Amino acid sequence: MLNSDQTELDLPPPRSEPESIFGGGGGAEDSGGLGVCPQSREEAGKKELQHLSREERRRRRRATAKYRTAHATRERIRVEAFNLAFAELRKLLPTLPPDKKLSKIEILRLAICYISYLNHVLDV
Repeated sequence: MLNSDQTELDLPPPRSEPESIFGGGGGAEDSGGLGVCPQSREEAGKKELQHLSREERRRRRRATAKYRTAHATRERIRVEAFNLAFAELRKLLPTLPPDKKLSKIEILRLAICYISYLNHVLDV
């Protein structure tokens, strides 16, 4: 069971910010040679993760703010592309009035009907 101090120990620290594993802000113990060196901290972080299963390491990695921010950005881009594709499909479908707002399911159903109609026209 983890206490609140161990939540930062989910991943080895990035090389540019070795103090983040302990939540330190780069105080005197980091620069005076009296504290733990960055390589030792990185090794401590790796040792902390060795006993965890692959799934648990994945869960902890996904719980970081950096990962969540990146995931949210990717998801936003995906949704925007998805909505753009529906808008492009909507422009190809005939409806009255032409500017009528349609839901995504209505666009798909109308596209199916329109494709079926065009197939029928080609067969005749």
